[in-house]
Amino acid sequence: MKTSKQWIATKHSSDRKLTCMLWICFTLTVPLLLSAQTTSPQSTPKKITFENVAYGDHPNQVIDFWQADVKGPAPLVIFIHGGGFTGGSHDKISQEKVQAYLDAGMHHASIEYRFLKHAQFPAPHEDAVRALQFIRSRAKAWNVDKNRIAAYGGSAGAQLVAYLAWADDFADPDSKDPISRESSRLTAVAPIGGQSTLDLDWWVEHIPGYDRNFHGDSKRGDLSEIEQRALVHELSIIHHISSDDPPTFMSYGMHPEASIPNNPKRAQGWSIHHVNFGIVMEEKLREEGVAVFLKYPNAKVPFEDDTAFLMHHLAQ
Repeated sequence: MKTSKQWIATKHSSDRKLTCMLWICFTLTVPLLLSAQTTSPQSTPKKITFENVAYGDHPNQVIDFWQADVKGPAPLVIFIHGGGFTGGSHDKISQEKVQAYLDAGMHHASIEYRFLKHAQFPAPHEDAVRALQFIRSRAKAWNVDKNRIAAYGGSAGAQLVAYLAWADDFADPDSKDPISRESSRLTAVAPIGGQSTLDLDWWVEHIPGYDRNFHGDSKRGDLSEIEQRALVHELSIIHHISSDDPPTFMSYGMHPEASIPNNPKRAQGWSIHHVNFGIVMEEKLREEGVAVFLKYPNAKVPFEDDTAFLMHHLAQ
């Protein structure tokens, strides 16, 4: 099995059939993988310091950056939106949440990335890595403390921020590209409504109300079983958890024993973002000795929400 770094670094030389499998695995999920933000109503914040800064050649490879009014390098919080890897926007962000970080003396950034209609997997993951490395390369100009960068995001965005937090560091110290020499790791992470695995058979067994027919048959006749299993394993964030991962705060909108919603459409989205995903990731993180908190209705955790958690760790 390749490491996460090898997987992205060699994608252009890998079998194109694998990207076809990725396309099917996610596009069948698209109608249900809506952005699972548990924040206040979203709107475009005012006073963006640096707007739509390009970190790549594609129009979607842009960053919005809000600079806190502070002296000296300050922490940074990054937001990555959800939308099933086919939609959503870095512009749609909680203005109140951005302002809360700025008031606390912490910068804020919102990252856009390529959707599946632009490029197949692992394009979104590549973009998340590159955007973080790009920001670190601008640390001096943007007054960012490289050693205090955290991230949050919902649904597809939750998968991307968890990938940054838990995958191997993509920094290449020998690269001729100064951006590629920067670290891709985080100080703390807060995935919202994230999925632990892309193994849909696991979903059938462990997620209440999930029906395998929601996504149809994602298997390809031109792919071997080994290729399919390897691909699903590589993109399932739970497999990247290790003892050196940063403190993690996961949040979900339902109690583990909550009843399945009566409305079929709501039930589908409810199951796609079920807390059971978080429970298995919490168990794995604890096994590795990583500080982790899992929030859902009536759960007792020492932090009110992801904002309080990230502020706590960035303020240290």
